[in-house]
Parts: sequence; structure tokens; C-alpha cells
Amino acid sequence: MKKAGWLFLAMLPLTLFAQQVSIIPQPVSLQLNEGKFLLDKNTALVYNAANKDLKAAAGFFSSTIKNLSGISLPQNGKAKKIIQLRLAKTEGIGNEGYLLNVTPSSVLITANTKAGLVYAMQTLFQTLPAVRTNAALQISAMHVKDYPRFKWRGMHLDVSRHFFSPDLVKQYIDLMALYKFNTFHWHLTDDQGWRIEIKKYPKLTEVGAWRVDENNNVWGQRPQAKEGEAPTYGGYYTQEQIKDVVAYAAQRNITIVPELDVPGHSAAAIASYPFLSCTQQPQLPMTGGNYTGISSNLCPGNDSVFTFLQDVYSEVINLFPSKYIHVGGDEVDKTPWKLCPKCQARIKAEALKNEEELQSYFIKRMEKFIVSKHRKMIGWDEILEGGLAPEAMVMSWRGEAGGIAAAKMNHDVVMTPGNPVYFDHYQGDPATEPLAIGGFNTLKKVYDYEPLPKELTEAEAKYILGAQANLWAEYITTPSHVLYMVLPRMLALSEVVWSPKEARDWNGFNQRLQAHFKAFDQKELPYSKGNFKVEIKPSSQSGQLFITLSTEAYKGDVYYTTDGTQPSLQSRKYNEPIRIDSSLTLKAITVVDGKIMSVLPAQQSFEMHKAVGKNVSYTNPVSRYYMADGPNSLTDGVRGTTAVGKYWHGFSGKDLIATIDLGDEKNIHSVSLGCLQAYRDWIMMPQWVKFEASNDGQNFTELKTVQNNVSVNEQAATVNDFVADFPERKARFIRVTAKVLDALPKGHSGEGKPAWIFADEIVVN
Repeated sequence: MKKAGWLFLAMLPLTLFAQQVSIIPQPVSLQLNEGKFLLDKNTALVYNAANKDLKAAAGFFSSTIKNLSGISLPQNGKAKKIIQLRLAKTEGIGNEGYLLNVTPSSVLITANTKAGLVYAMQTLFQTLPAVRTNAALQISAMHVKDYPRFKWRGMHLDVSRHFFSPDLVKQYIDLMALYKFNTFHWHLTDDQGWRIEIKKYPKLTEVGAWRVDENNNVWGQRPQAKEGEAPTYGGYYTQEQIKDVVAYAAQRNITIVPELDVPGHSAAAIASYPFLSCTQQPQLPMTGGNYTGISSNLCPGNDSVFTFLQDVYSEVINLFPSKYIHVGGDEVDKTPWKLCPKCQARIKAEALKNEEELQSYFIKRMEKFIVSKHRKMIGWDEILEGGLAPEAMVMSWRGEAGGIAAAKMNHDVVMTPGNPVYFDHYQGDPATEPLAIGGFNTLKKVYDYEPLPKELTEAEAKYILGAQANLWAEYITTPSHVLYMVLPRMLALSEVVWSPKEARDWNGFNQRLQAHFKAFDQKELPYSKGNFKVEIKPSSQSGQLFITLSTEAYKGDVYYTTDGTQPSLQSRKYNEPIRIDSSLTLKAITVVDGKIMSVLPAQQSFEMHKAVGKNVSYTNPVSRYYMADGPNSLTDGVRGTTAVGKYWHGFSGKDLIATIDLGDEKNIHSVSLGCLQAYRDWIMMPQWVKFEASNDGQNFTELKTVQNNVSVNEQAATVNDFVADFPERKARFIRVTAKVLDALPKGHSGEGKPAWIFADEIVVN
């Protein structure tokens, strides 16, 4: 019975007991007991000083307690109260797990490795005051058994677009450690800055680490540097600084994985050493996102490029003890390779089919070198193109498709899809947030993320090592902005990658989070106070359209109007789904403790027509990454905008064939389909759209076929309606077929590959 009670407590984070501590990530099991342990000057830290791991862990614990309280803990002496650190073979907790037992007279931490000891300490630190105090430190009596779900629990930081000091990097690492992350992905080079000292190639930092300051302009609109302008903005890490940060992270059980991005994203290196590009023409360091006339790809046809890379990576490998070395490999515009005689000669000499296989040749050659140094290579999911290197590990960022493919090939994978773990995206209502690159990854979206795709078998899923959040810095220029973008989303991800899946509970997490908000305030850490934008979600039930409203705000309520007026505290309070049976504009606000939190109300217009709320069936399935509001998003009365990540149903390389059941025969005279073209995202208008009608769902008559009139070379985001008008007739079933563009146009980064179709509302009148 006692054991059953323990498990009951472990699985119910909202019980009275569990509310007394606010540990994130949620431990595997937690039993709170009566009493407190008083940590004061009469407390001794006890451990076997002959063991170097115990000694290192004790040093970390002692210094942290000294910083928090000013207390210097006596070590291995006699005392009334003790904190004991113990390494002992313990079943069921793995290499990073721990047992923590706190009574009024002692604290016992047991683990298999130093890592487990450090994680137990982080659990204790979360129960203590956030800032230095002269008061004695009280720790609730408890018993904790804890271990992580995933091996790879990562956070990434881009220091190329904007340089951040070693102190900020250490602060970032401290936050990672507190929430039990174990991998720091340090993005050290990119087009706009080279940030690591390489002794053999000093110009990489003399030239590539500095650029003309254009921070007063939006990233993509910055003018390029001109000859004679002073490159005053930037910075880099010396090798001694790198060593210091690596040691700092190791003390906190964090491995630093360095990334030097090649063969693309190399404009800073090329500005330093022009021989690295296909044209070998001099260029100035980039100021932002304007690539006009800029070479950003290394030349894989030039052997001196590989000599350079081997020299550079040799120095990097000597600085970083990480098992993994990241080579990037993403977003390579292969057009220069098609025009380069050396690249074409390489393709011919190596019997390669095309430029995709040339990229694979490049990556495989880099992997061979990295493996010779007894390390393992990681790359973004583009390294799958042209054939995956034999032992490569894949980081899946363009959704999860690349990770799924790699896992099915028995390659290790880290999941880091842009939706929802790109932390450079907005986390709250854009009207109230700092300018961001786009997207909308809220705290709850992060918390709801599941890194194991359903498409994988149990055996294949073992290759998913974990997940990671990425913080790209095009729009992030200051240390405070860095912290703001990861707090509190980092905490949500920590629970995703550490805690048991079945123990995750949004309401419990949101409740525990409030104590961490107070700690952030005490530490004067910038963080997002929450997403107060109401989510408006349509759904179909029995041929009727209903709207669900929700807010992520802790103890938040929703008030709304349907007549287009601004909602207030006197408006209707949302309690149940709202039935929509006429065209209207719904507006909604979040209210917490009687205060309106939404600066601007969320709003959505609904356009009623004869197909609204009706069921839709598909011949080809909708991409799981672009489901919009669910299977009936094409009949929810909502029109899509140029925002790619919302409203649209996506089909990759396949025709859209959708059939609507109107429920009974209706008089119709017009049918239309809205589509999106977003050139850079491989989303193109269908070649044509055919509209058909039927009374029995079996025999269809063509109503009209509408040809596309949007150019395949139109690069601006464009919404277009394919409209079929015809003499009025009766029909119960409508079938819409949109023919996919089979091959992306010449000059496109995906030239020759099939496009995506993005479709929104099918309007029937």
C-alpha cells in the first residue's frame, strides 16, 4: 500500500503535496514528507575525497551554496547535519539519474555518475531562494527518484549573426544546467560572422569576425558594406576563452557541440580567404540578409578548400572534447556549382549524377576526416540529399521528415523542427512582443511537442536521441533579448525531454512555472510573461461549425463578442464551444484576476457558404505538418493569408483531391479554391484546378477546369482564388482536384523537384 501511495503521488503533480515544491522538469517520482532540512553553518558536506568525480561535484555544490547564502560548508567533518554525496551502483536510474533523500537531519544524494549528482543538486537548488540571502536555507523533506527520458537534451545559440560575450554564454549554460539540459550547440560560424580563433588562418577573425554596423536597419533590408567603411561591429572568442567556457560547461554536465557551417553559409570565411569560393572574387563581410553578388558557398571542386577545412576542424577538435562535431550542411544554393568548371570536373571525375551528389561527396569527405579524429559528424537534414554519409547523425529542422528518413536508415537523429522548437519565433502576441523573424511557437506548443514520430516503429524510434531548441539571432542583438526568447520556453522543453511522457500535464506545469517566474523576477532575468493571445479554433460537428476559444494564461478566462465590437469585462465569458451559423467577426480577449491582458483582441472572420462545417475526404493525405485546424479546415469559413504556418492544408509532391459531402442536394452555381504561392518555401500554385459535382458520390460531372495564371517565378507570397462559375444545378458532392507543379522552375533552389500545394477554403455558393 505504501508503494502504491508513492506512485499515486508521483503521477499527480497537482496534489496538495506536489504543489509545495515547483521542480521543473517534473521528476519521475517525488514523495514529500513532513519536516525541513535546515542548511546552515552547522551543516557538513560529506563525500569520499579520493574520488575525483565526487570531489568535482562537491566543489560545484559548495561554490553554488556559497554564492546563494554566504555559507561555507565544512567538508568531511563532524556535524549535527550532513549532506552526503555517494556514487554507488544503482539499478533503474541510468547514467544521468539520481536518488535524493531529504530528512530533517540529512540529505543523501546517490547516483551512478557525477552527472546524476549534479542533476540532484539542481533539483535542490530549485527549492532554495533564487538570490543571495543571509537566512538559513530550508529544504523540504522529500524522496526523489529521477532520470531522463532522452539522451540528447539540447539548446542552441547562434553567435554568428550577433556576437555574445563569454559571460552571456556562461549565463545561458547556467540556465541550461538548472533545467537539466546536457548539450549546448554552439553555432560559431555563418555568413555574417566567424567567431572562433583559428591560429593557422588569422584572417578568419581579423576580417570575418567584423562587419559594418547596420543594426538600425531590419536584417533583410540592410545595405551591403562599401569599400572604406569601418567594420566596427562583431567579435570572436579566443581559444583560451573557448577552453574556459568548455570547462565551465563540463562542470555542469553540459557537452558543447561546436558548429562550423559548411559548405554553405560560408560568406564570412570567403571574405577572409576568397580562394575558398568558386569565383575566388574578393568580397566584404555581410551586414545582414542582402546576398546580392555575395558568394556564400565553398567550392567542392577545389582541393585547397578541403586542406583549409581539415586545418580548421583539427584546431576545433582539439578545443572541444565533444564526441560530436557539427558541419552544418544546410541551405546550399547549388547554382554556383553548376557554373563552376572545377565543380563540374569534380562531378565528372567522381562519377556523380548532379550537384546534390556533389554535396553528398563534400559531406562524406568531411565525415571521413572527422571519423579519422575519432569523432562523429552531425549535419542538418539537408545532408540526406544525394546520399547520407555512412555514420552521420542528422538534425531534423525542416519538420520531422528528414529525421524520420534517417531513423529508418538506422542513423541517430536529434529532432529540432522549426515548429515548435525554433525559439527565434514569436512566443506571444506579435503586437506585444519584440520584433522576431516570424512564426508563432508559444509555451504550450513547445510543451505539447512529442519528439518520437508516430511513423517510426519501436526499433526505429530508438535512433531518436532527443530534441533541441534553436535560437537563431538575426533579430536578436542583446543579451537580454537572448534570455527573453528562451525564457520560459526552455522550461517547457526541459520537461518534454526529461520527464516521463505520461507524467506531463500542462496545468501542473503552468502552476509550477509561477514559482520560477518569481525567481526570474528576483534574479532580474528578462522573460516573456505569457501568451495572452486567445486561440480561435474552428471544428466541425455533425455538419455544423463550432468555435473553441482558449488561453495559455495561468488562471486565465476568455471574453468575446461576435458583432465586431471590442470585447470587455462586460462581454460574454467563454464557457463552451460557440456555434457559428452566419457570417460574422469574432473577437476575444484574455482576462486574469479581473484584468484584461490582451493588448489587442484576437479576431477571426467567418464567411458562411453552403460547404461550411461539412465533412471533407481526401484521396491523398494532408501533410501532418500542415493540418491547419484539422481535417475539415477547407470548410471552416476561414480564409488563408500569406502566413505559411496557419490556415493552410499542405500536400507535398501530390495532387490535392478533396471531396465534400454537403449532406443533401443543394442548388449551387459557384465553387472556388484558395491557394498560396510562397516561392522560397517550395509552395507553388497548382497547374490547374478541376471542379466536379455529383448526386451519388460515385459519378461526377466536370463543372469547370481553371488554369493557373500566377507565374512560377513570382517570388512574393501570393494568395489566389481558382473560381468556377456555372449555370445553377443541384449537387450533394463536390470534388476539387488541384494538379501539383511536378517540377520546381529553373533557378529555384529545388529545381526539378515537385512542389508543395497549400490550399485553404473551398467556397460553395
